[in-house]
Amino acid sequence: MPAPTDRPVAALRLAIVGAESTGKTTLASALAARLAADTGLRVTWVPEWLREWCEHTGRTPMAHEQAAVLRGQHERITAACFSHDIVVCDTTALMTAVYSQQVFGDRSLNARALELHSNMHLTLLMALDLPWVADGLQRDGPQVQAPVDARLRGMLSAQPQPWAVVSGSGNARLDNAMAALAPLLRQRVPNAKGLFTGLTAHDSGGPFQHWFCDCCDVPACERQLRMR
Repeated sequence: MPAPTDRPVAALRLAIVGAESTGKTTLASALAARLAADTGLRVTWVPEWLREWCEHTGRTPMAHEQAAVLRGQHERITAACFSHDIVVCDTTALMTAVYSQQVFGDRSLNARALELHSNMHLTLLMALDLPWVADGLQRDGPQVQAPVDARLRGMLSAQPQPWAVVSGSGNARLDNAMAALAPLLRQRVPNAKGLFTGLTAHDSGGPFQHWFCDCCDVPACERQLRMR
């Protein structure tokens, strides 16, 4: 039996990040349920610790409290990895660092966030294609989506782990997320019957193809592609 410290390394860790009101929580829950049903593995999703923090305190964190939020999210992810085969993360430390930059102009958490995020096997970045919806303390308005998205892209591009943009609404968004995961899932559950039906065309060009053009970090390019 492996030592407990080996377990987090073995678990497949999938990060879901994105600006506010881009469907992160909805996708995390749906993706975990689909993966559990399709693979037969032990799958869970780790909710966003910031949401619970805000509900408990009745406010958003101040600058000096951001590091604790970062640690709290990471600790929850690590704990889930000890008893599951696949862990879907509704945000990671990366989001805390991005919001620290956006709200406070503080980049001091960047290095630690990138270090912790390096444990993710794949990151799914939510596209800016869903209508903005108010959600209490956690949301500032649609005007912050683009700058947060830009900061996320910058940080994701600064690390070597693969990432892909997920767009679409409802079941289409879930299907697109599954398509992005297909190469990783084939390695973990190669004999799962029906799991990869309909996904072959999505990854026929090789794993983790994020884009179909040279504008690989331009949101406007993604919008054009979705309209084709």
